[in-house]
Amino acid sequence: MRTPFTLMLLALCAASCGSASVQKNAAATQTAEAETLSASASYDVDSLLTVADSLVGKTVSLHGHVTHTCKHSGRRCFLVGQSKAATIRVEAKEGIGGFNRELVGSQIVVKGTLRERRFSQDEIAQMEDSANSKLEEDGSAEHCQAELNSVIKMRKWMKEHGKDYYAIYYVDGNEYEALD
Repeated sequence: MRTPFTLMLLALCAASCGSASVQKNAAATQTAEAETLSASASYDVDSLLTVADSLVGKTVSLHGHVTHTCKHSGRRCFLVGQSKAATIRVEAKEGIGGFNRELVGSQIVVKGTLRERRFSQDEIAQMEDSANSKLEEDGSAEHCQAELNSVIKMRKWMKEHGKDYYAIYYVDGNEYEALD
């Protein structure tokens, strides 16, 4: 025969186990909803870059204005957002044969997987050393200064974001549609 105390303990255990199960189910539902949202949400270049670190490896829909397509292969294009302050590269994959040069100036929507390329502090230091060496050797100041300015921007970004690497985001595009 069970005492009221034992029954109360059993009831508490059952309730806590059920509560943990409900919490796990709620967390799983929230995760699934977030993944569905990222897959179906449409971003412009500027808004995507503000949340890019949380979307790496996920399917995104990105819209922007085409500023450049690679003229030899057509395997890449570059998009800018409304502010024109940031650019993101799109690589033609699977369903995209290539990007036509006629797309330059047009607005497109691309669906694909967001990727990240990280540059370590060592790689950035090597870029800086290389630019300084070129500057000393042939005096091509304009090109070298652009590289050195990039290094300064990378280091500034790392400091502002508390990172020990510099991230470049790009999209492996699977399909696109011209909007204009």
